[in-house]
Amino acid sequence: MSQVYATWRAFSAAPHRMMFLAGAAQGVAAIAWWLAELLGRYTAVWLPPAWEIPSIWAHGFLMIYAFFPFFIFGFLMTTYPSWMNGTRVPPRHYVPASLLLAGGVLLFYLGLLAGRPMLIAGVALMFGGWGIALYALFHVLITSRHPDKLHPKITSAALTAGWLGMLAYLLWLVTGDALFVVFALKAGVWFFLLPIFFTVGHRMIPFFSSRVLDNYRIVRPQNALWVMLVCCYGHGALEFFGGNAWLWLFDLPLLAQAFYLSWGWQLRRSLEVRLLAVLHIAFAWLSVALALYAVQSLVLLAGHPILGFAPLHALTVGMFASMVLGMASRVTLGHSGAELKADGATWGLFLGFQFAALARIGGDLPFAGSASGHFYLLAAVIWLACFVPWFIKYAPKFWRPRSDGQPG
Repeated sequence: MSQVYATWRAFSAAPHRMMFLAGAAQGVAAIAWWLAELLGRYTAVWLPPAWEIPSIWAHGFLMIYAFFPFFIFGFLMTTYPSWMNGTRVPPRHYVPASLLLAGGVLLFYLGLLAGRPMLIAGVALMFGGWGIALYALFHVLITSRHPDKLHPKITSAALTAGWLGMLAYLLWLVTGDALFVVFALKAGVWFFLLPIFFTVGHRMIPFFSSRVLDNYRIVRPQNALWVMLVCCYGHGALEFFGGNAWLWLFDLPLLAQAFYLSWGWQLRRSLEVRLLAVLHIAFAWLSVALALYAVQSLVLLAGHPILGFAPLHALTVGMFASMVLGMASRVTLGHSGAELKADGATWGLFLGFQFAALARIGGDLPFAGSASGHFYLLAAVIWLACFVPWFIKYAPKFWRPRSDGQPG
């Protein structure tokens, strides 16, 4: 019993431990479930069961609202106090938030087979856990007297948008009105995830770079954040209302901004330090995604739909998931007492993971043709081939005490 208690104390000693472990487990479970669905869809391996809801909408929810948020909350609960010299998030907030979010995800999986009432219960639990976590972050934001709160204000607003997106998904499950689920999935990407990943990158990438690169000049224009917000909300609104042919009006300005930042942050020089390079490479995927979106939109203006979900997955797998691997590795190493250095295994897994994004994008390019399903399968296999070893390597650090004897 004493060993179990000691393990629990270490596991619950800091918010990132509980949140990251659940997120890491989801990084395996969500894609393993999706791979099973794809195998049934594109091969004769098995016949997948009749899920309670369309699998594509379940996949979207599991990735947007049941994978990335664990890492986002774990990271922000760790960084908000240091960003604003505020009070630490107490266990009475992050422990129940973590348990409700994780418990809700488990019920969601069961509900895919057991029926809509369990799905509703699962999303309701997650909605409650999200609310507790959001309250904890707002408490740090409001009580801190730091003069510069721009980045946490934007991330807090984005988390609120994500909370409303989850509410919309819940309303779809209750009412059956498809407008709610369409809003939930569009808002989840453009009002929630991209504003957070862009803002965190804007804050942390030049900061980390300045710590390890000699004669480094920090480039952090505040107007980049306003350009991002306008373009994200404009893009999301156009997608929701079916104006996909006009997305380039917002994608091209944001592409110019993203490319400028990657250039100004010295992407090429970052390759000298692996743990820094992973963040730069992840952010560079934003330029790739926006270029694909702009091309898709401009061609659609002429009445020729192309590229399918390739731009979306360049964004979600290329940028978001790569950033999760890079940032979660850094936070885990730094808060476990280990050296802040990406070893060969971490670097290899990250580079290998880039092929998951390339494979998923390739499945929607014209050359894929009838083999598109094989590209989708390959992307899921590569994801798991990288994420499972990452889980095995990093997960034990979440329930073991720090190697340097420090708290947290």
